[in-house]
Amino acid sequence: MANPLLELEKYGQSVWIDNISRGMLKKGELKNLVENDGITGVTSNPSIFQKAIGKGNDYDEQLKKLLSENSDLTAQQLFEMLAVKDIQGGTDVLAGVNEKTNGIDGYVSLEVSPDLAYDTNATIEEARKLFQEVNRKNVMIKIPATQEGIPAIRQMISEGANINVTLIFSQPVYEQVVDAYLSGLEDRVKQDKEIHNIASVASFFISRIDTAVDNALAEKNNEELKGKIAIANGKLVYQKCDEIFASERFKKLEEKGAKRQRLLWASTSTKNPAYPDILYVEELIGNNTVNTMPPATIDAYKDHGKPAERITKNIEEAGARMKKLAELNIDFIEITIKLTEDGVVLFANSFKELMVEIENKKNEILKNVISA
Repeated sequence: MANPLLELEKYGQSVWIDNISRGMLKKGELKNLVENDGITGVTSNPSIFQKAIGKGNDYDEQLKKLLSENSDLTAQQLFEMLAVKDIQGGTDVLAGVNEKTNGIDGYVSLEVSPDLAYDTNATIEEARKLFQEVNRKNVMIKIPATQEGIPAIRQMISEGANINVTLIFSQPVYEQVVDAYLSGLEDRVKQDKEIHNIASVASFFISRIDTAVDNALAEKNNEELKGKIAIANGKLVYQKCDEIFASERFKKLEEKGAKRQRLLWASTSTKNPAYPDILYVEELIGNNTVNTMPPATIDAYKDHGKPAERITKNIEEAGARMKKLAELNIDFIEITIKLTEDGVVLFANSFKELMVEIENKKNEILKNVISA
């Protein structure tokens, strides 16, 4: 029987996994997913690292070694060293994919500290540092699409870094993100530097939109639009994406070797158990896209996915749904602004918790060394 995950490639969609851990790398799980299920990339975020590093003992050996060499390392410094090693391990597994696809696929993403989301200069500094520390051509540095993040994206693209722009929820912000990408490439061209080796994705979040909008619809006693807005919004953004990358502005860059910045569908696990478990995969299949799925969604899609090109279908209906939402006096842009802010807080809280957990592990290791 055909593997639905592998079938998605026929429709121009790449599947990335939204998860990384030392265990996944050590046991060869990522290698297996790449070889057997067509997984061509990895995304990570502070919540994923909190689950990976904070629980279990997969990282204890490296922590002990690092602390034996320098017991003054802070929790943040230790985290960076642990995370960089995981990202390097992932990029090495995906190096062949990166080569085979001429740099379109085969990337692993590492996020800048979420507490820098509203500081342009600090984001640039950290993105630059992480890109250099990982030192792999197939790493992507994740920068959030806050208003302070947008100029950092442009700057890092102009410096030749691969960037995954995260926490995008609305079309106006998406357009700012693409403009930052194209402007960064143009800045680089002006410096007579190569642009053919730069890749970027725009991570557009899906299921969190329905969760927020459904709550607003419940207050208006509207059942008709529930579970429909995230996909409608995604389809309209995809139309805008095609329009931008067919423009003269991009064609000039493409002639110099520029790659299209692909839309990446993120937050694609279904949060509402009343909706199908692969809803946000099935409805957003289309050319030049990526869907990053958590392990459970990958398993579910492999089991009962039915691939078909759907993203360009029912566009008028998608527009009509967004219009109806406005007629109900539900301010979609306001909802998306709050979703971005909440996303930053969520990741920042996970990061803080992780720092506490690493600090506790550090103290435990040092205490054992002293008492030994």
